[in-house]
Amino acid sequence: MSQTETLTPPAKSRLGKLDVLRGIALIAMATYHTGWDFEFFGYMEPGTTGHGAWKLYARIIASTFLVLVGFSLVLAHRNGVRWRPFGIRLVQIVLASLAVTLVTLYITPDSFVFFGILHEIAAASVLGLLFLRLPAIVIAVAAAAVVAAPHYLASATFDGPVFWPLGLSEMPILSNDYVPVFPWFGPVLAGMALAKTLLHFNLTGIFAGNIVPGWLDRGLRFIGRHSLAFYLIHQPVLFGCVFLIAQVFPPATLTPHEVFDRECTRTCSADNEKAFCERFCTCTMSQLETQKIFDDVYAGKRTQDNDPQIQDITNMCTNEAMQP
Repeated sequence: MSQTETLTPPAKSRLGKLDVLRGIALIAMATYHTGWDFEFFGYMEPGTTGHGAWKLYARIIASTFLVLVGFSLVLAHRNGVRWRPFGIRLVQIVLASLAVTLVTLYITPDSFVFFGILHEIAAASVLGLLFLRLPAIVIAVAAAAVVAAPHYLASATFDGPVFWPLGLSEMPILSNDYVPVFPWFGPVLAGMALAKTLLHFNLTGIFAGNIVPGWLDRGLRFIGRHSLAFYLIHQPVLFGCVFLIAQVFPPATLTPHEVFDRECTRTCSADNEKAFCERFCTCTMSQLETQKIFDDVYAGKRTQDNDPQIQDITNMCTNEAMQP
């Protein structure tokens, strides 16, 4: 999962508590990514960070960031869009999101990040401009509609890759960080509605001052003010640290079948329930063994892309796993 740089007012009008809240969210995100890294290197069961309390934790973090994006967008441009700083920040976020895509495509090509939190923030920053001059109540209603949209508008019509950023596909999307427009533009709109409401009642002052001890306040403000840099740097650092730990204290050695099951479950669990993935991966491995092609598949000699037989096994096991 992972998050991000928000558009903020000029330094002279910064609200300290917003930076602190952003800093807290970034630290929380780093703890989640630490768990993901340990799972990636085999210290935790595949799919652990994609389900249960871990999944809820990730969604709370993402929602917090996106609410702050909307809130800051209103504060930064309440007197008219400041096009130059907006354009500079937008270019920075777009370039950062492209970097995330390229790096994850290299490290995890089967579940790379093609529309993650940074991609969503870039899109939401542009879309948010359309709502800047609308009343808070209208924006709040729009936020609710965006969040509800996937439950009512999802259709096979949107199954094509070109539509995946919308989040309205009926098919599971495999990605380590998938934050589509629907429903995730909803929290951005909610943040905009909140900012508009506080501005109307002249209550933005509640975000001035300190909420934590001085030394911690300074650290969190620094992180919050440099959130894009923190986002881009922290995960490579954490990933590298866990990699070094794995070299000194490696996880238990797994057999080829255990490795295959772990990777199958990890990839599948990005967007499916754990029970479904367990049934799917068990079925797939059984079929590969029955047809005596497991070794070739494990070695990468045969894949879905170059062997129709593998595709048939995948389709059959998908249908079987969907049965209760």
